[in-house]
Amino acid sequence: MNLQNTSRRLRIALVPPLWAKVAPGTSGGVEGIVYVLAEELVKQGHEVTVFTSSDSPTSARIRAVCKRNMIEAMERSLAWEYEYYETCNIAEALQQSDSFDLIHFHVGCYAIPLGAFSRTPILHTLHNPITPDAIWLLNRYANAAVTAVSQQQIAEIPENRRQKIRVIYNGCDFESYEFSASPGKYLAFLGRISKEKSPLDAIEIAKRAGLPIVVAGQPLDQEEQAYFKEKIEPLIDGENVIYIGQADHQQKVALLKDAGAFLFPIQWDEPFGVVMIEAMACGTPVIAFQRGSVKEVVDFGKTGFYADSMGTLIPLVPRALALDRGTVRDHARQRFGQVKMADGYLKAYESVLNRGADKQLSFTRAGRT
Repeated sequence: MNLQNTSRRLRIALVPPLWAKVAPGTSGGVEGIVYVLAEELVKQGHEVTVFTSSDSPTSARIRAVCKRNMIEAMERSLAWEYEYYETCNIAEALQQSDSFDLIHFHVGCYAIPLGAFSRTPILHTLHNPITPDAIWLLNRYANAAVTAVSQQQIAEIPENRRQKIRVIYNGCDFESYEFSASPGKYLAFLGRISKEKSPLDAIEIAKRAGLPIVVAGQPLDQEEQAYFKEKIEPLIDGENVIYIGQADHQQKVALLKDAGAFLFPIQWDEPFGVVMIEAMACGTPVIAFQRGSVKEVVDFGKTGFYADSMGTLIPLVPRALALDRGTVRDHARQRFGQVKMADGYLKAYESVLNRGADKQLSFTRAGRT
């Protein structure tokens, strides 16, 4: 059965992590991507079921193993060990595999060994950095259908396995972000308050550029809280460095659209960085350190600039502020719109389903001989 170029209505199960709601503006990056994907697939007429917490406001059907997302549940001391809930979520999706044409896992490599128990084809999307352990597992299950979110993410995987992995960039719903043609008078930082995200470097960039900065985000654990207390809080003066804490979707849009540029001075090899395209969706250019997937996401001189050091990045700030914001948004939409992402996954689904159909045909023929 060849599914290519058909308008077949698929029954799709999406299985994200349970840390955050599957919702717009969520504190969970993967859950936010799954929300955008689910909404677009539903819009295109597919029957979508999301295995998530029951507090997720998605248009898709929900199969819930818990009432609250794990961040909120743990803050309220209603849950202690995340792994129990995620294992349950994976198991229930597999147990109900007969109900779907395809199951799409977004929980890293954890579900790959369990795919043998599914009665329907599976696609696994990797959202996190690839460790040596992940490479071992991917080689052990060399036939598992896998996608990644950037080329940089999978660069260390041996070529014979890497060439089987399709890269599908993350996307966002550009219509849910407000465009502004007039740049603001400040720079913006939005993300976890952590050494890896480096709001400290963002503050330094703004200081050297002679511009105020608005910082949004929150520390998520004790180490990050200590970092905020020691490194960031002493610099907050309400004038040159303004801290607004955790931002919901509406606050995020207001912050990004009114910023002259968005700062992304990461100190680790982030596999993607969705917040960069959220800034672009508002027409706001990105200024970043050249780490992780930055070179794949930011088109140098068109949607932003990047450099490998503070000294070489500072002179690029005025150039970023001078970019045409309409071009920033339009170019980013072509590359990272939700339709582009959903179409990429639908092609991956077709490939997985066709492969499953071919295997079933081969099995049937072998049984007749």
